[in-house]
Parts: sequence; structure tokens; C-alpha cells
Amino acid sequence: MEVVIITGLSGAGKSQAVNCLEDLGYYCIDNMPPALIKNFISLALTEKSDIEKAAFVVDIRGGEFFDELNGAIEDLQKSSLKYKVIFLGASDEVLIRRFNETRRVHPMTGRAITQETIERERKALEGIRYRADYVIDTSNMKATDLKNEIHDIFTSSGEQDTFVINILSFGYKKGIPLTADMVFDMRFIPNPYYFRSMKKLTGKSKKVREFVMKHKQTQDFIKSLKDMADMIIPLFEEQGKYHLNIAFGCTGGQHRSVVMANEFARIFKEQGRRVTLEHRDAKK
Repeated sequence: MEVVIITGLSGAGKSQAVNCLEDLGYYCIDNMPPALIKNFISLALTEKSDIEKAAFVVDIRGGEFFDELNGAIEDLQKSSLKYKVIFLGASDEVLIRRFNETRRVHPMTGRAITQETIERERKALEGIRYRADYVIDTSNMKATDLKNEIHDIFTSSGEQDTFVINILSFGYKKGIPLTADMVFDMRFIPNPYYFRSMKKLTGKSKKVREFVMKHKQTQDFIKSLKDMADMIIPLFEEQGKYHLNIAFGCTGGQHRSVVMANEFARIFKEQGRRVTLEHRDAKK
């Protein structure tokens, strides 16, 4: 039997994720008390049951019951069952906009969403976020994008326990991405923005790429990070992790971070690794 636990921030897209899993044949239960997961699994494993795949949405709506989720995950670790934990998150700005558009109240307070409420929920979920096998930032995702992401994880190609490296470029002006495991600041590289011919371009252009890549400090950084990645990725895999989120930042997220994200996406793909790439703040 396969078990999936979906958790994360209110408004981050858990409903869309569970709908996708339902389409993939999972028996889905929303707002499941963690203490009952073990009982449900025992029932599903009986001869009378034909449930082979189950997904549970467990989040802050469970109130005091949510605190039992760590124990439920530990029970799964001790069992012989295959299981995955998916954590969905999004930026404060996006969460507030989503709640306001739907006129929903936040489950922690029963009132309109506020920055303070989001911070309280992030803190409450922090431990679970670090236990997740997959952390997905839905800030810039449409419903179809999230559906494709979930589909990639759970279809036959996604069940090969292939390690996924999620690469993101961003601008510090708009904040550090919350789901990043490793953040690298590219502001030590000379800035193409101050050259008139490159100011309005992005790191996707050949001219900007050549400018960024020609500097010795750029090449030294690439070598150092590549060596470190070659060392730590196998260690993550040995620990049963499925993903690593790497973010490259610069001032505006237009030039240096984009070049570096593209470069490491190329490096990892050439190694035969599964890679996703997103330029959060690069102008289209």
C-alpha cells in the first residue's frame, strides 16, 4: 500500500493537489486527524479492502490534533509501507490575495487573513516542512502547473525515487523564496544592469550570459558549488530525500541570478539528473 500525506499552508493549493491524486487513483481523505491514519491503514490492509493507494490532507484545521502528525509520520517510518509527505507553501502576498479573492476566513482565527496569522501558521508548520519529501512553492503556479508537478511525482516516471533538483532565480528586492533549502547570493559578480546595452536584457540573453561568465569569481564559484553539490546530493539520496531546492539571488532577479540558475540547470541535466527551473522575477 502507498500512502501520501499532503500538508502545508492554508491557501497554498492542497485542494488542487488532492484532486490530482484522486484522478491518479488515490483514495483521498481531507482534514484527516493524524491519530486516525494508522487505524485507516489497518482497515485498508484487510482482505475485504481493495484500497492500494491512500492520500490524507492534514493541516492546521485539525487544531490540537495536528500536533499528532509527527507521530503519524514516525509510525509510517517504522512500517514497511511506501509513503511520501508533500508540503505546499506560497508567499505571504500570494496567500493574502487568494484569501481575499475567495473571501474565506483563515482556519486558525476564523477571521480575515493577516500577515501575523500567516507567520503563526508558518511557525506551527516549520517542523513538518523539514520532514517533507517534497516542498512545492505554488506562489507562481497556476492550477495546471501544480497538477503537472504532482503528476510528475506520482506517475511511473516519478516513482523511480529519482532525486529532483528545483532551481530558482530571484531578486532580493522581492524577498527570499521561503521554500529554498540553499540560497546563494550572486551580488559579488559585477552587475550587467549598469551597462546601458544590457540594462533592459535578462540573464537569458547571450550578451548578459557572456558578461557574467567571463569573470574569474564566477568560474571559481561554479567550481566550488559543483564540487559541493557532487558531495551532498548522494548524501541526501542516502537519507531518502527526493528533492533539493536551490535558489540563486541578485538585486533584481534579472541578470546574474538568471545566468547562474541556467548554468546549474545545464550542469545537473548533463549529469542525468531531474531538474526543474524557474525564474521568479525575470521580466518576460
